Amino acid sequence: MKTNKLLLAAAAAAAAAGCGSRSQAPKPNIIYLMFDDLGYGDLGCYGQEKIETPNIDALASRGILFTDMYSAAPLSAPSRSCIVTGKHMGHGQIRHNQERYQPAEGDQLGWNGIFLNPDQQGQQPLLPGTKTIGKMMQEAGYKTAMVGKWGLGFPESESTPNKMGFDYFYGFNCQALAHSYYPTTLWENDKEIETGNELVMQGKPLPEGLDPMDIASYRQYNGKYYSCDLMYDKLEKFVVDNADRPFFAMWTTTVPHSAVQAPEEEVMYYVNKLGEEEPCTDGGMYLPNRYPLATYAAMVTHIDTQVGKMVAKLKELGIWDNTIFIVTSDNGPAHNGNSPMEYFQSGGPFSCAAGWGKSSLHEGGIRMPFVAAWGDRLKPTKTNHMAYFADLMPTFAELAGVEAPENDGISFAPILNGKPKKQQEHPYLYWEFPGGKGWVAVRIGQWKGLLQRANKGNDKMELYNIVDDPRETENLAAEHPDIIAAMWDAVKESHEKCVIDNPKFDTKINIPE
Repeated sequence: MKTNKLLLAAAAAAAAAGCGSRSQAPKPNIIYLMFDDLGYGDLGCYGQEKIETPNIDALASRGILFTDMYSAAPLSAPSRSCIVTGKHMGHGQIRHNQERYQPAEGDQLGWNGIFLNPDQQGQQPLLPGTKTIGKMMQEAGYKTAMVGKWGLGFPESESTPNKMGFDYFYGFNCQALAHSYYPTTLWENDKEIETGNELVMQGKPLPEGLDPMDIASYRQYNGKYYSCDLMYDKLEKFVVDNADRPFFAMWTTTVPHSAVQAPEEEVMYYVNKLGEEEPCTDGGMYLPNRYPLATYAAMVTHIDTQVGKMVAKLKELGIWDNTIFIVTSDNGPAHNGNSPMEYFQSGGPFSCAAGWGKSSLHEGGIRMPFVAAWGDRLKPTKTNHMAYFADLMPTFAELAGVEAPENDGISFAPILNGKPKKQQEHPYLYWEFPGGKGWVAVRIGQWKGLLQRANKGNDKMELYNIVDDPRETENLAAEHPDIIAAMWDAVKESHEKCVIDNPKFDTKINIPE
């Protein structure tokens, strides 16, 4: 009898503290799906008319569509660094792609150099002990997973997903190896697993003697096991295994990054829809492709179909209404023989010509599609709240009920919680990128300051009203010296020398006196 009283007293105390109380709202699960090189205009809910994305469009119709969400960088590794650390590129550790594999002088192998030297796979690692979004979510009681592309370390470093806060990892440790959709190996936690695919060399034109109009000539570039399907199966298993506890899953698909590859029957669906097209017999660094346009579309729809499967699984598990599902992209669309961004108008309202998408700080390089659904709990909304990837860490911290590490973001949880009037706004957003001769950008309200060729000493900042002029065609700097001065003040507040001693990571900014 005494024992029963003690148990009842303990239960009452737990309930009073909110521990185990039914009235306490459960922490939401979070699935963060990030495409790779998907443009602002590549989804139906953002105006795409050729590529079918009904499942993502359905998420947008029952959730929140952000019109002014930005990546932190126009390239893969620095964008991911910001998501993981919460630091924009003025403070970030990794500000450019940096491969571990360094080819010898005259090496013409391209990506094949890494395929043939797998012991050299990986990229610049984050510093040991870095506070990450994964570790933060673990501290909040979440089971965490990274399924897809990592690109922030190498297997022997202290910066692998498992060491940076993710309980489970499956996919590509090295973003260069992710250029094949039929890889020979993938990583599961700290073990490299053979997929059963044969090695396919890239960077060579279609061999002479093969009919360039016959799809059979291109089957040599495919494999048996499509990486997107291998990764989805692992992701779904993680969700099923952790359905009874809060989980945080980063689904970092490699779609639609080159080389474009998809199952043939799905490609043929788009051939029938889009019509005949010229083959790409020389994919540059990547692969020839009989139907590059149809393949690009098929890849995006393939992931959209998986989104539909995941939504169905969440409903089956009874956790749909307690799962936040976000869909976005790491940076703007690429411009090469395998990425037909102009045909699809992948930039949407922004220019997607060469030099205006990926690797640039034009809107086409950093303005991202961003859809957030929370089961059927949200009032369908379109918001022009100005935000970027540094905001993810404080947002997820607020939703999970934990304090975030030091970061450069502002939580947009009030918008997700249906309280937009309580949403704090950024005074400005800041970007820098040392590639392409050096870029700097600042956004203050409707105004965007843009500095090009910073590494060449240029200090003439351009100014655009991107509400009225989203394609950045009319430079208004001469008419608004006061706004230009405010832009430079933001640069002074935001730029720091990179803590990783790598000259490739520093933008040489000549700040006017």
